[in-house]
Amino acid sequence: MILYGISTCDTCKLALKALERAGKSVTFRDVRADPLTEAEIQRLVGALGDRLINKQSTTYRGFGTFLKASDPEAQLAAQPAVMKRPVIEHEGAFTLGWDAATEAALTR
Repeated sequence: MILYGISTCDTCKLALKALERAGKSVTFRDVRADPLTEAEIQRLVGALGDRLINKQSTTYRGFGTFLKASDPEAQLAAQPAVMKRPVIEHEGAFTLGWDAATEAALTR
């Protein structure tokens, strides 16, 4: 299981703690400190589409017109923190965000 996020994200911390408490082996991937490769960006966008971009974030709102009009791959490559978090990869599937349903599904 891989949790993609950033180290300062409270939701990522909450998800990581819950998964570890449930005995799951989780690799935390800080996408700001260790940026995603082009292939990883392609996989994530292929699985989640433009839902992967947090258009409510201050990072996104700070984008210029050109970057806002760019595809999600370019947005993630330019500014990894614009990704909605956490993204959790488990058994070949991806989940986006952390809520009660996601927690129940991943901690059983």
